[in-house]
Amino acid sequence: MKGSGRRLLMVILSLTFLGSAGMLLHTNLQYREGTMVYTEAEELVQLPKQELPPVAGQEGEEPEILEGDPHSAADPYAEALQKMDFAALQAVNADVLGWILIPETRISYPLVQGEDNEYYLDHTWKRSSSSVGAVFLEYRNSRDLCDFHTIVYGHRMRDGSMFASLKYYDRQAYWEDHPRIYLLDEQGTHAYDIFSAYEADVTGDAYQLAFSTAEERQVFLDHCIERSVLETGIVPAIEDQILTLSTCTGRGHDTRWVVQAVRSRG
Repeated sequence: MKGSGRRLLMVILSLTFLGSAGMLLHTNLQYREGTMVYTEAEELVQLPKQELPPVAGQEGEEPEILEGDPHSAADPYAEALQKMDFAALQAVNADVLGWILIPETRISYPLVQGEDNEYYLDHTWKRSSSSVGAVFLEYRNSRDLCDFHTIVYGHRMRDGSMFASLKYYDRQAYWEDHPRIYLLDEQGTHAYDIFSAYEADVTGDAYQLAFSTAEERQVFLDHCIERSVLETGIVPAIEDQILTLSTCTGRGHDTRWVVQAVRSRG
């Protein structure tokens, strides 16, 4: 019996090891396929190369920095990105509405919008099944990005892809180096200045979309600023347009990490 017990234990341990190895292999394959799919998107859209010199970051952190004044009237990124053409992407998938980019970070992806907020959790911009998913616009938001509050979702992948870089916005220095988000669509380039970052309840005010009065908008803005772990000095007004980037925290499903920005008036 003792010998049989040991053999059974070895079989169980072997099956567990094989199962874990299989899951790891599958995950790595998904990451590799995701990289290929999104590299293809960059080539199709002819994404301009970012050639700013990197600087050394903290240990274990990406050496990323945005040079120049992001608030200047002549925005070099906006001018360069203005030349992008989304026709090739839209020929593959009509759900593609544009591109999202934070300069000198890994956040540079096609922006899609589905009929719900479920489909693109496990489908890429090409509609291929993948745990990498896609970066997608809240399905209730206007496709032309004209709402007072617009939400964009993306996974926090363990390999650092998709919206994983958003986790660094718990550091003041990181925001200072990466203060601006760009959304591009057929109408042009839209720049947003980041003013807030914090951990939000999935049913909380950070995900509010309907605002009946100016007072409700102001309450929302006050909430965003009060919760922020950043001190940006940027105070949006009720007539502005707010963008929220949402991703996982890595600590369960009750909260999300959000980075919020206000559309530049320049």
